[in-house]
Amino acid sequence: MISTEEAIFYRALYRSLYLIVVFVLTVIAMSQYRHCDVYRKHIGSNMSSTIIALIFAFFIGIRPHRGFEDTGNYVEYYDMVYGTLFQFDWGAENFLFDNLLNFMASLGVPVTLFFIVIAIIYFVGTAIACGKLFPGNTLLAFVTYLGAFSTFSYGTNGVKAGAAAAFFLLALAYRERKIFAVFLLWISLGFHHSMQAPIVAFIISYFYQKDKYYFYGWVFCLLMAAAHVTFFQSFFSNFTDERGLTDYLYVGKTTKTVSGFRPDFILYSAVPMCIGYYIIIKKRIQSPIYSFLWRVYTLTNSVFLLCTYANFINRIAYLSWLMYPIVLLYPFVNITCSNYQKKYVGYAVYGHLFFTLFMEIFYYGI
Repeated sequence: MISTEEAIFYRALYRSLYLIVVFVLTVIAMSQYRHCDVYRKHIGSNMSSTIIALIFAFFIGIRPHRGFEDTGNYVEYYDMVYGTLFQFDWGAENFLFDNLLNFMASLGVPVTLFFIVIAIIYFVGTAIACGKLFPGNTLLAFVTYLGAFSTFSYGTNGVKAGAAAAFFLLALAYRERKIFAVFLLWISLGFHHSMQAPIVAFIISYFYQKDKYYFYGWVFCLLMAAAHVTFFQSFFSNFTDERGLTDYLYVGKTTKTVSGFRPDFILYSAVPMCIGYYIIIKKRIQSPIYSFLWRVYTLTNSVFLLCTYANFINRIAYLSWLMYPIVLLYPFVNITCSNYQKKYVGYAVYGHLFFTLFMEIFYYGI
């Protein structure tokens, strides 16, 4: 058992190492993207991403059990059911994640191996989704995802939501294979119940394709957030389970939550919105895949705006942010709309990464 001081040290060390490695990988990926056109179609991009994903999965999976907030809670429960008789429970809160945890614990598998498995789902699943959505540019897309504001946190803390996000991204990537995509959405929901919102957004965006109305809706939600309207939080709480009602969507002050009107979160969320507005609505550039991704992001981020005064608003924001790097990068590398596009890629990738570094180093403090 490590002390509290050691736990804080290990958390800071892990986060620092993670950010340093991601920064180096981003510089390498951007350099290759800019100076080698052949690289964009090279199969090595997929292979490199898979190898990097596995390295990160083991790095994160073997982390100390203290110092990473929810990790300690998982360990306590894992020890409690360790070696007990396993019986699949369809009534579990997160029926796939919870049963996977109980099953591995019943086999007497070390809890570290359980965290490695979840980390593999998270990182490798995301890498596969990037490979499908960015063929030939997988490495650039994947390292951009690694540099997102929430990626490290949901690999070490909110691991249920992180694993669920990986399956949701796979569903986005394989949306044309309808049965398979529905299966992936079901798995995503089974790993974390909060995926209800992105799944509903996925379904609506698939059938309703009037892009401009999604943008108008987002602006309306932004105005509601600025006006401190909390009606919608109570409305959405009618569709959540008991935990969602009493914890995530509760409106009030507490010492352990992230809540309130956050201009930094809103400005961060608005970047893909503005890019999508310019490309899809103003320039009317046709890209069914990008339009679909943008609609799903827009609708899910609108939920965040309507619930911005709830507790744990960062976790509600993650329901859209899990798509953020993909929606941000897609128009720069997969849509031809400017002769200067290759130059703009660097602005998008580095600006995205520097926001993460600023928040981690100066705002929260490593």
